[in-house]
Amino acid sequence: MAQKPSIPKGTRDFSPVEVAKRAYIMNTIRTQFQRYGFQPIETPSFENSSTLMGKYGEEGDRLIFKILNSGDYLGKVKDDAFAKADSTALTPQISEKALRYDLTVPFARYVVQHQNDIEFPFKRYQMQPVWRADRPQKGRFREFYQCDADVVGSDSLWQEVEFVQLYDAVFTALKLEGVTIKMNNRKILSGIAEVIGASDKLIDFTVALDKLDKIGEDGVTKEMLAKGITQEAINTVAPLFTLNGSFGDQLETLQILLANSETGMQGIEELTFINKAIENLGLESAKLQLDVTLARGLNYYTGAIFEVAAPEGVDMGSIGGGGRYADLTGIFGLPNVSGVGISFGLDRIALVIEELNLFPKETLEGTKVLFINFGEKEALYAMKAIKSLRAQGIVAELYPDKVTSGKQMKKQMTHANRREIPFVILAGEEEMKDNTFTVKDMVEGEQETVTLDVLMERLK
Repeated sequence: MAQKPSIPKGTRDFSPVEVAKRAYIMNTIRTQFQRYGFQPIETPSFENSSTLMGKYGEEGDRLIFKILNSGDYLGKVKDDAFAKADSTALTPQISEKALRYDLTVPFARYVVQHQNDIEFPFKRYQMQPVWRADRPQKGRFREFYQCDADVVGSDSLWQEVEFVQLYDAVFTALKLEGVTIKMNNRKILSGIAEVIGASDKLIDFTVALDKLDKIGEDGVTKEMLAKGITQEAINTVAPLFTLNGSFGDQLETLQILLANSETGMQGIEELTFINKAIENLGLESAKLQLDVTLARGLNYYTGAIFEVAAPEGVDMGSIGGGGRYADLTGIFGLPNVSGVGISFGLDRIALVIEELNLFPKETLEGTKVLFINFGEKEALYAMKAIKSLRAQGIVAELYPDKVTSGKQMKKQMTHANRREIPFVILAGEEEMKDNTFTVKDMVEGEQETVTLDVLMERLK
């Protein structure tokens, strides 16, 4: 009995309609990337494990898909690795490569390898799939596309300002209005940890704080205490639990809290610059919001942190994110090259646009006209017209099999209906003699006989 076909959990097949929708989003993003001066690059689907491991923290390392070495991958494994059943020791011996986890670390590797060919500051965009061994759920997949834009070789905060504008430009172009661009700064988080005397517990502190929306103030307090952060320290940062108001209002509260932290005040200064610039420049449809609980990417972000939330009322995780990294290329031997970048979550954006019914109708249009095949001579006549239509950018097809009966004719018409092709052309002996074509509107049910020139105008 034949095996029933299936695909791995967390992956998907895409129908022609779904591919068209994704292409619409990617083309929109690409247009804005290019408008802002970013240049395209591509990197391999898999990297050396040494390139990826240790760059995303313990949790990230766990989610990296490892690729088994070719051939007898167990042949060179030391016997004691089997005896101890130690996967940490065994994995490097049987796997030297891994699927990329994101596009940022491969980009850092690219910059270092090609540093002599790159003109800095270097603005690049990259739109390729990544893989994560995560637990699949709504909006979270094991294989998904990232659409990244980064600038390396500049410390200027104008880059952060541009990325806020870029987010706004892309989501406005997609008619996805009302997204919230959340911002924070690693230096503010470091400053808070410093003020409460828990600099060595920065990760524990921020991970707990990041859960404020989910588990509330009591839950966050309980988790911090469990991680060894004192009640006195938690009382000091209590204003964070109820921090609200405008971007500027929240910065004023933070200024009081972080007055004794040089690092924290530097973070406030950076966010103040970005906020004032955006206030002067304005945004088309997005909102900029300060969120001190935002703590993504702490293993490499050193300044600004971005995360984009879908419009209110849409139940979806972040649809974009990014931040500033002062020395990401240092891990590959090129120190002191600052960069900042953002990413668009294509798959989640598609789900949000679908939920809000915002895909333009023309995005889903495929074949515009189908020619019925009445035989060899008629098919050749049709193909000449099809060639002319295609030259004008009109998507046209000939049904490959000829009509041999009324049943066959119905089959071709049904084929057009099922594919939602709006027009069908019937061209038999009479039409060939008069050099005309009979056009049937499959939506209205009407038909008329016209010349090729009129047909072209009708279908444009």
